[in-house]
This record gives sequence, structure tokens and C-alpha cells, in this order.
Amino acid sequence: MRGRTFRLTSAAVFTTLLAGVTAIPAPAAARDLPDTYVVSRAPGVLPEGIDVGRDGTLYVSSDGTGALYRGHIGSPELRPFEARGIEDRPSTLGVHTDRGGRVFSVSGSELTVHDRRGRLLVSRTAPDGPLGAPHLNDLVITRDAVYVTDWANPVVLRAELHGSTLGPLEPWLDIRSAFPQFPPQFWLLNGIVADESGSTLLVASNGTEAVWRVDTTTRAVNALDLGEASFGPDGMVLHGRTLYAVLNYGAPHGVYIARLNEELTAGTVTHRITDGRFELPTTLARHRCRLYVVNSQLDAAPGRPPYTVSALPDPVCATGSPAAESSD
Repeated sequence: MRGRTFRLTSAAVFTTLLAGVTAIPAPAAARDLPDTYVVSRAPGVLPEGIDVGRDGTLYVSSDGTGALYRGHIGSPELRPFEARGIEDRPSTLGVHTDRGGRVFSVSGSELTVHDRRGRLLVSRTAPDGPLGAPHLNDLVITRDAVYVTDWANPVVLRAELHGSTLGPLEPWLDIRSAFPQFPPQFWLLNGIVADESGSTLLVASNGTEAVWRVDTTTRAVNALDLGEASFGPDGMVLHGRTLYAVLNYGAPHGVYIARLNEELTAGTVTHRITDGRFELPTTLARHRCRLYVVNSQLDAAPGRPPYTVSALPDPVCATGSPAAESSD
């Protein structure tokens, strides 16, 4: 979920995405929860990643300072999460929690795991990639592994996961084979999500302006077919067959939603939420029919406090589609 994608992608690539997709007004909040969450009022924080756990605990990372912040969806203010061992990080990007509440986050070449009290459980360092030093961007946790994207190299890394034991973080897939004629330095891997079984990954590539489907058994890679739409997201969420993605340059900033087929090989963009409430959104989380979108302000760094997360109803829930039938 690299916030600086707006400097690297041209406006033209989103032309077909916008055509024929009708903007939807934001519906009224279904529950008495805040519409805006304040991550921090300190200067220079520039929030970037986000996760909302099953119990409503909310974590946000800082691209500007490397800190992590924690709160709850019932309260409008977050506080610093005292995650030990990362005090010297200049930036933290992807952050996600597992079913046990452990907090996984990435920065530079480092993947760290903390418990709820902020104790550092494990740290893993990624090796250099084919183009040089790694710049880890986002991660997804499956039943048996953690997969991590590298913004600086066209590589997906993997660390085996066995209960509380995390293996070394190693290169797992050089994605260049899917599009060998494309310049390797411009893949710019970004958000990554997995289906419930962990058998399929979807990997966003800003440079190729596409989402790539990866079979975790065969490592076969194919572009996700969204028709004529050019779709190069920042952060993403996959809920069943519904893909939620943040776009932040060349089109109105906001959340774009696609309905995918059963095999997660193709889909159609069904919604876009671009009503001006966002300040360069970088990624999002979903919890019980609400979407939580990070306002990074990276286009005007160091930005202006307060730094916030916007919350809005998930329009898919209102349609009665299968994606609305269960909660995160």
C-alpha cells in the first residue's frame, strides 16, 4: 500500500475505468459509530496502512514516523501503540492482525510481529531482490503463510506460518514471468489479498496498472480480467468474491468495488465512492458492513493535522448480495 503511487501513474490509465460506472451517494450510517477517526494530531504522521480486527480493534501505521496507532471502532480517537523494537523505523506501511490478535507490520526490509501488549515476538528480514534492497509494502496472512509484496522489486516474499512459529522471509515468486517485456523496475507491487482458503492471491501492481491472480499451489500468474477497465490499485480488501480497492491518482480519489467470478479470474467494477471526503486515500479495511479508509495526505506531505480515517457504509451490504451475508 504505497502512498506515493500518485507520482508514478498517469491520469490516462483510468479513463476506461470511469466510463459507465455510476457514482453512488454515501448512505446514512447504520449504527451510531464515528464517521471520522483521528489517528494523530502530531505533525508529520501521514497514516498509510490499516486493519480492523474481528473485535473492532483498529490499527493504523504511519509512513511519516514509522509508528503504529491503535483504537476501537467505537471511539473517534486512536492512541500510539507501544510496539517495542520498532522505535527507529522511519516508516511503516502494511499492518494486519491474525485471528489471535498478533500485529504484523512491514517497513523497509523488515517484517515484525507483536502481541497485543506491544511485545516483539519475532522479526524477519527480507534479502535483497533482483533489483537491490527490498522496500516491503503490504502483507496478507493465510492459514500457513505470510505473503509480502516488495515495492522496489517485482517479487512476492513468503514466510511459512505454523501456529506461533514464523519461518524465514524468503523470495517466493518473481512475478516478471507473467509480463516479461515490462520493465522490471516499474512493477511497483502494492496491495495483496488472499481468498479464505489461501489458494489464491490477488496482487496489485501500480506500474502495470493491473491486479494479478496467483495460484499458491502452482505459482501460475494471470492478470485479473476486469473487461476494459484499467485497474491499478493501492490497498485492497477481498471479502468473498467482492474486491474493494483504493485508487488515488488519475481518477477521483476513492474506493472502487468489483464483483468477481467464482474462480477470481474476472469481474466487473460495480461501485465507485468518490464524493470528496478523502485526502489521498491509500488503503482500507472492512468490518461488519463498514469501510474504513485511510486519509494519508501524502500528496501534500507532511500534511496537516489531524490525520484521519474516514468510515462509511459498505454499499454492497445494501444490495443484499452474498458479500453482505457475513461479517469480517
